[in-house]
Amino acid sequence: MPPSVRLPARSPRQDLAALCTAIALVAVIAFGLAVAFPIGQARAADLVVRYDQSQLLRLPRPVEHIIIGNASIADVTVQAGNLLIVTGKTFGVTNIIALDAQRNIIQDQRVIVQRDDQRTVNLTKGAARQSYSCTPNCETQLVIGDETAYYENNSKQAAAKTRFSETASEPTGANRDNQ
Repeated sequence: MPPSVRLPARSPRQDLAALCTAIALVAVIAFGLAVAFPIGQARAADLVVRYDQSQLLRLPRPVEHIIIGNASIADVTVQAGNLLIVTGKTFGVTNIIALDAQRNIIQDQRVIVQRDDQRTVNLTKGAARQSYSCTPNCETQLVIGDETAYYENNSKQAAAKTRFSETASEPTGANRDNQ
């Protein structure tokens, strides 16, 4: 039978002090790791794209295939063979791999999609947020994470405007026959 070890009796106050020390130690380690290895922080080689905006990425040779790590974060369109248009769709970090016709990697590019905070004003009511684009006048802006009712109302209005614009641009009657 193995020898038993008897731990000295501790008071609840000593237990609480030990727990607090352990939590503080974990917090210091986590903070140190966050400073040493920040998640989502841009590095010099990263392509930073603003939410709902596009950036150009010129590659050294023509692209045949594009692989997007997370297509819900960014979208890519190829122009003129070696020019990529990268559009930020939602916040986050992903990557884009460009391959040539022989499936050789041309570039593996990390992409960070961020808010354009310089032109955005947030109205916060408790936990609810409403976003406005202020360039120079403030207008509502569809931003993921906004208050649900506010977002849905603006989304419906934007969709109705898009439908109106699409139908207004379609040729009708005699105009359609002449085209």
